Amino acid sequence: MITGELKNKIDALWDIFAAGGIVNPLTVVEQMTYLMFIRDLDDADNLKAKEAAMLGLPHESIFKGEVEIGGNKVNGTQLKWSVFRDFPAGKMYSVVQEWVFPFIKNLHSDKNSAYAKYMDDAIFMIPTPLMLSKVVDSMDAIYELIAKQKETDTKGDVYEYILSKISASGRIGQFRTPRHIIRMMVELMDPQPDETVCDPACGTAGFLVATAEYLNEPERRSFLFNRQKKDHYMNHMFHGFDMDRTMLRIGAMNMIAHGIENPYIEYRDSLSDQNPDREKYSLILANPPFKGSLDADIVSTDLLKVCKTRKTELLFLVLFLRMLRTGGRCACIVPDGVLFGSSTAHKAIRKALIEENRLEAVISMPSGVFKPYAGVSTAVLIFTKTGHGGTDKVWFYDMQADGFSLDDKRTPTKDNDIPDIVKRFRALDAEADRPRTAQSFLVPKAEIAANDYDLSINKYKQTDYKPVEYPPTSEILRELNDLETQIAAGLKELEGML
Repeated sequence: MITGELKNKIDALWDIFAAGGIVNPLTVVEQMTYLMFIRDLDDADNLKAKEAAMLGLPHESIFKGEVEIGGNKVNGTQLKWSVFRDFPAGKMYSVVQEWVFPFIKNLHSDKNSAYAKYMDDAIFMIPTPLMLSKVVDSMDAIYELIAKQKETDTKGDVYEYILSKISASGRIGQFRTPRHIIRMMVELMDPQPDETVCDPACGTAGFLVATAEYLNEPERRSFLFNRQKKDHYMNHMFHGFDMDRTMLRIGAMNMIAHGIENPYIEYRDSLSDQNPDREKYSLILANPPFKGSLDADIVSTDLLKVCKTRKTELLFLVLFLRMLRTGGRCACIVPDGVLFGSSTAHKAIRKALIEENRLEAVISMPSGVFKPYAGVSTAVLIFTKTGHGGTDKVWFYDMQADGFSLDDKRTPTKDNDIPDIVKRFRALDAEADRPRTAQSFLVPKAEIAANDYDLSINKYKQTDYKPVEYPPTSEILRELNDLETQIAAGLKELEGML
């Protein structure tokens, strides 16, 4: 979460786009993303050159020598942000429009890669040299502030804040998942370097990026020194699908900007027959679209066999079970209605999770988590696909705070249950003796089954009522009489003043 001067500078950058006539949030985010990517390419190339020099290794810059663009050869150094930023506005505009932008569009050598596919129809839309000059200066100021805050992942926060401005809901309820909630889910699942990870409704690839960041932290990144494991991480580990090409483009650039060379980001309606994936993934992390209904004709028939419904939140749960390999795990966000809905379809999917697989945890989140975009109450479900049951007890946690106020402002607060959630989930044996009045507790499968597989925490949580002692009735009446006497005396005094 960013605040203060940095937030103000990003808002000012957004205003520059608005003043230039670019007001569609998706278009603004796209153009910002392109420019951030161009700047990051320069920074990354400089960093690799320094590292190679320190280690005495060869390094060939992507900007080295002459670069061929559209049949013409241009000096590669002119494509570097640190060079063209100092050009006069008119020259900078022509260089970016005619050379730099085509350069990044054709940057990836693999024409079947996610980056190449979704950059193919990307358009540079900044209309004037003056506006580009203002945007470049504004971005430099933002990056200077980022550089001063090295102790935190400020750059990631900046990108997430920019993405947060895509506030308009999609046609089937798409909205952004807060970054700290994504991070919580990743920590709960503790992904390993040999995983095959998927988000079937990936949007801007937030879950995939968070997984990559988690694995790339100093205490875990030793696997990158193994050639085979690094190849898996760079080229085969991450899979994401979505139906919005703009989101896919931003998602692909987001992954590449975070060091993943070849993520598998593809245009696909995950719920339709377009999706052939079965028993393929070891980990699914997702916040699928919900509060929407689909035409049954476009939904894959094998999903409808398990759960005959048009509700997307239920169909995605069936899909996750189909896409996971045996032993594969899932952490997903669902609306509260999934936990207690009384329809046949609601009960069927809950029963499948509990009786045919291993449901491990239900983490109820407060309704303010998704504000200001939505006020819906949600929960995180964690389960493992077994195909033959395995649920013994289900762990429930009643999240009261996530580190931010639960109103539209979402300002940082000291109250935060997330570290406690991760700590307790990693030591479930210690939860066995917790009473139902606690914030978390275990519930036996038999009890849940007896309650129509209801997974709402209020069904099992017990409230610790503390008796309140009131004074005797005679004493209350005496106090009321005294008050009445005082009121009468006051009225009499007022009458005497008139």
